[in-house]
Formats: sequence, C-alpha cells, structure tokens
Amino acid sequence: MITTFLFSLLTLDQNLAGYATQYWYVFFGLMFLIIFAETGLVVFPFLPGDSLLFAAGAITAVAGLNIHALVVLLIIAAILGDSVNYAVGKYVGPKVFERAGKPGIFRFVKPKYLQQTQEFFDKYGGFTIIIGRWVPIVRTFAPFLAGVAGMNYKQFLPYNIIGGIVWITVLLYAGYFFGNIPWVKENLKFVVVGIIILSLLPIAFKVLQERARNKTK
Repeated sequence: MITTFLFSLLTLDQNLAGYATQYWYVFFGLMFLIIFAETGLVVFPFLPGDSLLFAAGAITAVAGLNIHALVVLLIIAAILGDSVNYAVGKYVGPKVFERAGKPGIFRFVKPKYLQQTQEFFDKYGGFTIIIGRWVPIVRTFAPFLAGVAGMNYKQFLPYNIIGGIVWITVLLYAGYFFGNIPWVKENLKFVVVGIIILSLLPIAFKVLQERARNKTK
C-alpha cells in the first residue's frame, strides 16, 4: 500500500489525487515528516519546503481532503521542527560546527550556509526566525544558530510560532485555492511537475555555480 502510494507520487501518475484520497493518512504523514525534517534536522537544508507546501495544498484540493486538518498538522510539524533544531544548536551546536562540511551526513552543513544565516541574524535579529521561514537554507539553520547563540527559549518560541503559522497557512491555502481551478484539477500531473521543476532550478543553479568556482581555483 505505502509502496504503491510512493511510486505514484514519485512518478506523478495520473491517479495521484485518487491515491491521496485513498491513502490520505500516508500523504499527511509524509508531509509532516518532510516539514519536520527540513525545519528540525540541520542536515536536511536542501528540502524544497515552499514548493512542497504549495503542491500539497493543490493536491489536497483536487483530492477533496480536509485542508484545515493538514494546515494544523503541518503547523505543529513546523513549530516542533524549529524547537528540536533550537535544542540541537543549544546542546550539540559546537560539535556540529566542528564537523560542518566534512564527509558523511554533515557534508550538507556547509560553513557558508551558517555564515549566510548569521548575516540574517545580524540584520534582522530575532525576526530572522520568522523571515527565515521563507528563505531556503536560512529556514533550516536559523533555529539552530539561535540555540548556539544561547537565545532564551521563551524569546525564541513566539517567533517560532508566528513564523510557523504564517508560513504553513499562506502556502497551503494558496496551493489549495490554486488547486480548485478547473484547469488545475484536470491537469494536476503537469502542475505538480512544473512546481517540482521550479523548486529544483535554484538548487541546480547553485550546484553548477559551485562547480564552476571549483574549476577556476
């Protein structure tokens, strides 16, 4: 059952909405895990949360699922994720810094990502937790660096809650209303393909840019 659902999702089968309807709990669970992983695990900064949320909203509309339940579920995932990331930064942050960029799973924790996020903190302070929700990479490292810097959790939590609610609500409902457009309902497969391609373009651009820099060294 789960294998069939994942296969249809990855291959963007024409029955995607049908599988989402039939296995809604798997769909909801996968989205919860993805959002939690991107916001809560510092080694997963590359997950395209924005586009996934928008696509999930569209799929929810076409499949006739309860968008409000998904919104609440993913708000919890986003807030919980940032809280876990904050705790990781507070208690094991120095060890992560030591292994940043080295072979293994920590190769995704690149020093330049940490520096980029630090620049956001220098400019926006605590509001980085809110603003960072909308910026790939910064979204993952902002709560981590807040923990490393020893930001008081009582101060961190309101930013976390506000950022999580706004980020999830705006993107999911936007995708949901988009998914209710008749043309989108009839061409969901192509819409999701387009969203995924658009979300991967910045990542591909950065990879190519980095390779070009390495060749010039």
